[in-house]
Amino acid sequence: MPDIFDEVAEDLRAERARRVWKRYGTVVLGVLVLVLAGIGAHQSWRWYQAREAEKAAIAFMAAHRAAEAEGTDLRAIAQRFEEASRGAPAGYRDLARLRAAALKAETGDLAEALRLYDAIAADSGADRLYRDLASLLWVIRSLDQGDPAMLAARITPLTRPDSAWNASAREVAGLIALRASRRDEARQAFQALAADVTAPRSVRERAQRLAMGLEG
Repeated sequence: MPDIFDEVAEDLRAERARRVWKRYGTVVLGVLVLVLAGIGAHQSWRWYQAREAEKAAIAFMAAHRAAEAEGTDLRAIAQRFEEASRGAPAGYRDLARLRAAALKAETGDLAEALRLYDAIAADSGADRLYRDLASLLWVIRSLDQGDPAMLAARITPLTRPDSAWNASAREVAGLIALRASRRDEARQAFQALAADVTAPRSVRERAQRLAMGLEG
């Protein structure tokens, strides 16, 4: 037979729990609902991101394959890349814009290509790797007609040691110096690049040939 005191104690605990729940239950439920909603929103966002990334990848690869096809209309493909960049996740957006700019330059629409490169370089939401690449390509595409001082100012930040495009930027800086008739500066830049074992082999070899051509 249960002890009567145990039953009374149990009843008191149950009554206390009911009072506590009555007082705080709504708050607790509200917090739980918010937590569950947050988890649900996070999972939904991850699913949405994955779906959007998949859509962007499909659109990018379809445009890429079309660009590689013989006899394709590259102007139209450039437009496809630009359209694919709209609303795409950051990585695919930047790659699509870079590809569109390259095709526009290839088909003679240099002004539009430079505009796209500028837009990527100035986009704070883009990865630094792509922003710097856009600046590098802008300078390369402007070598024949751009003001050497302006080109040098734009390429200099990319020649810093921690830049992903350091070697290519130094090569371009040498070409800018050469275009400005600063032969000694250009030769020294190419000699230093040719001796830099951290630079890609193809870049070192080109720098060596350029340095030799400027000797004497």
